[in-house]
Amino acid sequence: MSENEYAVAVAEFLRKKGVTRCPTACAVPTHGNVPEADRAALRDYDAAREAARQEKLLRYQQIQAS
Repeated sequence: MSENEYAVAVAEFLRKKGVTRCPTACAVPTHGNVPEADRAALRDYDAAREAARQEKLLRYQQIQAS
């Protein structure tokens, strides 16, 4: 695939999917100064998501064992 074909393919993908920002910017933690309260809230949120994930996995394993 030539560089021009690649650019056209990327532009078409962005147009079809409606991507408005760089996905890697959303996936990497920020390097800015974040207040401790916000960091604590994020830790709580992550812990709640992990607990829900573990509970879902446990229920799935119990169904599979039945």
